[in-house]
Amino acid sequence: MESDSLSAWTVEMEEGKSGTSTTAEMDVDSSQSAQRPIPPNEETKVFSWADVRDIVETNRLDLIRRKPSERVVYKAWCKDIIAAYGSITAYMCAERLRWSPLPDAETSGPVFDYCDPTPFADPRDFRILRNDWPYGSFGPEITHLIVWSKPRIATDPENGLVTPESRKLIDAFVNRTFVQKLELDGSADAVEKVLWFKNWGALQSVRGLEHIHVLVKDVPEAIIEEWTDEMRSEL
Repeated sequence: MESDSLSAWTVEMEEGKSGTSTTAEMDVDSSQSAQRPIPPNEETKVFSWADVRDIVETNRLDLIRRKPSERVVYKAWCKDIIAAYGSITAYMCAERLRWSPLPDAETSGPVFDYCDPTPFADPRDFRILRNDWPYGSFGPEITHLIVWSKPRIATDPENGLVTPESRKLIDAFVNRTFVQKLELDGSADAVEKVLWFKNWGALQSVRGLEHIHVLVKDVPEAIIEEWTDEMRSEL
């Protein structure tokens, strides 16, 4: 499920030049991971907000990695979840999203009944969750959220990047949901405190479940809880 670089649910990153706020399952082999020497965590670079902004804007998402100790624990967790649920996707649907896929959907991933076919248009069709396995390579000022979507987000079949139309939809959603909230809270530079990205397929650890990643800087815990709790009602 994990590509050892920034991957999906614990999650991952995306595409070509991702917009800022003005923008598989994993192949789990914990036994082999446990047998390999683990380099010291100190060898894993910790990225500041400026580093992450540059990585996202230049599409170098592969540079962001978990600490070696985090990767071992994460892969062991994935092995247990897959043994219990059959896949990470099944676990996410049952326990984290509480979404029921439509039966017998002949697609590359689960299909859901949604209220609006436009991604992020209806709050009942998306969930904002904290990344359950945050990356130690992010500085402590950074919080990693994931927005899961029932409708599919259109991408270019040639390169897997979001289409210009999808980028506009995501930009608008990120602005009204995250940036405007920070502005209302009194942040004068709110637009500089939010980044988003969407992993292309090779970097995704939870393939088949549509989602984008949102990173925020120096946001109070109360606001993080508001974002993640407001979508938690049973749908």
